[in-house]
Amino acid sequence: MLFIDLGTRDIRIEAVPSELRRKFLGGRGINMTLLSRLYAPDLDPLSPANPLIFGAGLLTGTLGFGSRINITSKSPESGHLGDSNMGGQFGAELVKAGFSHLVIAGKSPTPAYVFIKNDLVEIRDAKEIWGRDTLDTQKRIRSELGDEKLQIACIGQAGENLVKFACVRTGMKNAAGRTGMGAVMGSKNLKAVAVRGNLDITISDPKGYLRYYLSQLEKLMGTKWAIALGKYGTPLMFKNSNLMGFLSYKNNQYTSAGALAKGLYADVLETYSTGMVACFGCPVHCRHRIAIREGRYQGTVEEGPEYASMGSIGPKLGNLDVENVLYAVELCNRYGLDTISTGTYIAWAMELYQRGMIGTDLTGMPLEWGNGDVIVELLHQIAHRRGFGNLIAEGPGPRELYGKASGDYLLEIKNFPIEMTDERLPKSFALGMATSSRGACHMRSRASIDVLGLPEEVLKKIYGGPVSNQLSSYSGKARMVWWHELFNAVTDALGICRFQSVFSSPHALQYPEYSRLIKYVTGLSITPGELKRIGERIYTLERMMLVRDGMSRQDDTLPKRYFDEPIPEGPAKGEVISREKFQEMLDQYYRLHGWDENGVPKKPTLERLGLIHEN
Repeated sequence: MLFIDLGTRDIRIEAVPSELRRKFLGGRGINMTLLSRLYAPDLDPLSPANPLIFGAGLLTGTLGFGSRINITSKSPESGHLGDSNMGGQFGAELVKAGFSHLVIAGKSPTPAYVFIKNDLVEIRDAKEIWGRDTLDTQKRIRSELGDEKLQIACIGQAGENLVKFACVRTGMKNAAGRTGMGAVMGSKNLKAVAVRGNLDITISDPKGYLRYYLSQLEKLMGTKWAIALGKYGTPLMFKNSNLMGFLSYKNNQYTSAGALAKGLYADVLETYSTGMVACFGCPVHCRHRIAIREGRYQGTVEEGPEYASMGSIGPKLGNLDVENVLYAVELCNRYGLDTISTGTYIAWAMELYQRGMIGTDLTGMPLEWGNGDVIVELLHQIAHRRGFGNLIAEGPGPRELYGKASGDYLLEIKNFPIEMTDERLPKSFALGMATSSRGACHMRSRASIDVLGLPEEVLKKIYGGPVSNQLSSYSGKARMVWWHELFNAVTDALGICRFQSVFSSPHALQYPEYSRLIKYVTGLSITPGELKRIGERIYTLERMMLVRDGMSRQDDTLPKRYFDEPIPEGPAKGEVISREKFQEMLDQYYRLHGWDENGVPKKPTLERLGLIHEN
């Protein structure tokens, strides 16, 4: 673990304690215990005292099943737990430099960036790159240091200007997008972390690992999911959500755009694709390299966009112009704006404008649904904090300025915005959103396989209890959400991508495979049951930080629209969340976790998980 204080310039290195490895593995797990030691309700997210923690997964940097890193802090967007997961090459490079965790405290008196090359650690001047976008920043640092193989995590203008939902970026499109980690970097005057490593990563049993990896590779790449993902990328999910009726259209006023959405289907991106690329060591290659060769957006080159970005900058804003969506997403990438939050806050403003609750005297322009020029102009304004964009940059903050009733149209949970989908149809998705430890989030607990309608005996085998295979059913969905919360926490602690796990395919990696991978790589014997307990420990520790903030049952809820407005039309017409049945799901969910009726972990649960002293 590398500790850096940007204010005092103190740099120190500590070995990761073996006890932490056993209890939390790495990545998100160790990040959470490090954050919990400093977390407090009165900790200002933009103060020098708020730590910024980079944590590579336990398996990050190894062949095939480890590329990801978590970035963790207190969130300037929600004011609560902040955490975001990022792919690409950066995490593996940090491990090759000899570090799995990087903890940054303090604030540099002038713009700076951190340079790590094996045991060399420097805090360097960043005045010349301050004000640059995320791609230009990476190019200039590589040029300055004379090394094209540097991996760089950086912020753009949005992070510098403390946009509350600014992200951290690496490569052409990888982002630690959610919860405003880019704003935390900006508050520290930290422009980037540049890493170069050429140290060996020791494998406990190289031959055994290679044999096992190849067997799992064959199994993974034989799944329909991996084959489709390697051809179309995550936009393949867009069609399903539109046809089934859980797509956000015009700020969730509708849940399908019908035939109008066909212009954003995954096969349309083939027109612009120049090939598929992957994160470090990944066999799936799930992202497009995109180029627009003619027209008003000619010259746009990017990777992606992901389903979440297309949904958030596209139909959520009534925008079904594929080239405008591609261009706008690339603007977000360059500025370092989280596409999901950006889309949600613009959609909120557009609905308020639609309802006459705000006007051009405040916005400076008509906020019409689907107006691509307005969307692009707002992105410029948000990143540079100009005009009406300066208000949007505050995230959920302007509720009082917009008017007391405006909060009903900001679809948020725990002060954190809902994403590119609508959860009134898929009840497991709804509960997962409501209970997520970082606020509205599909990556904490979403059971994507719920949409497959698998046989109930298959679901029972996975989840250890009865679960309905009907997407609109409430039965067993609390168990499904609870199971994925624990499993996804372990997945993040190992540095494994969701798309290589049971998140999306019942034939992908689960606890038994994780256990064997850990044994081959590290020599540690951790059973599938112990791994599940580690996931429970991580998630319960996150819950305890929310409890410190005063959160309980009343915060594990959904926007009023979900309870009060049945879906008005489309394939999911009439679907709504029953308040009574939602509360029953919540009761079941708390019991599975070992929490009380208010969602507070019970003392026996904390004792069983060894968290009494972490609390």
